Amino acid sequence: MTTRKLIRPNLTEIKERLPQARSNGKRGRTAPPDQTSAEAFYYLKQMNAKTPMVVVLNDGEELHGVIEWYDKSAIKVNRIGAPNLLVMKPCVKYMYKAEELTGKKDDAGSDDDEE
Repeated sequence: MTTRKLIRPNLTEIKERLPQARSNGKRGRTAPPDQTSAEAFYYLKQMNAKTPMVVVLNDGEELHGVIEWYDKSAIKVNRIGAPNLLVMKPCVKYMYKAEELTGKKDDAGSDDDEE
């Protein structure tokens, strides 16, 4: 009868053979960036075009005006015939272009005429 010897590899040798990225503790994919710059791009586009906007606040109030500037926590809305406002971003529910509002009203009115 022959005795068999169990061959066990040395783990330090295996670790040395692994690529450097894995040995540094990184695994798999890298995390996506925290900032996509989509918000900044949107604000800059609307500011440069001086697009009339509707800003809807959390309480349902609508502000009509043009975005003059923005920063990390606020936007400044210039309004015609009303004071300009500094609106904190957490108070904003959503915003959209004012032309979308007029387009929706025109479409709704034309549906009534057809009936």
